[in-house]
Amino acid sequence: MSHFMGIPDQEFIRGNIPMTKSEVRILALAKARISPQDVIVDIGAGTGSLAVEAALLACSGKVFAIERHPEGSALIKANAAKFQAKNIEVIPGAAPAALAGLPPVDVVFIGGSGGQLEKIIKVSDGLLKPGGRLIITAVTVETLYLGLNIMQNKASYSVEAFCAQISRINQLASYNMLQALNPIHIISCNKGGHDV
Repeated sequence: MSHFMGIPDQEFIRGNIPMTKSEVRILALAKARISPQDVIVDIGAGTGSLAVEAALLACSGKVFAIERHPEGSALIKANAAKFQAKNIEVIPGAAPAALAGLPPVDVVFIGGSGGQLEKIIKVSDGLLKPGGRLIITAVTVETLYLGLNIMQNKASYSVEAFCAQISRINQLASYNMLQALNPIHIISCNKGGHDV
């Protein structure tokens, strides 16, 4: 079954856990270039919105969703069931420890690092296959700076980054108003590939 990126936000089961918004998911997934057989890790998976979309794209592959908050783990399972993404395995716990024992992977998403970004990147680098993609989504300037600083000093990676500032149009009576989402920085890294 084919899947088109960008499931509407309101279709996901939500809680008090942050969720990656639809427009941002589309950008992150496009940079990840997911193939049907890919093995993917989503670190700080939250509600599972990105993990679900990645799993639907990697329909013959696997997604390991790492989440340290019990509410988030429950939401990921609920959303995986709702969208029939049977190839998601939820791993409760915090990275980098929760990454122990995972197989080699094609894509790593880092959406939450709990202050452990440097260690998480080191372990993720060890998991990534040659040609693998590492996508860091950063909502703070500190995460952006640290992520860029670490990845741009790795000679084996090509790195690009951008800031997305998205405003949605909401209709109020006969008027259309722009409602801004939080700006997000996306660092896209390709392992061993400067020709991409």
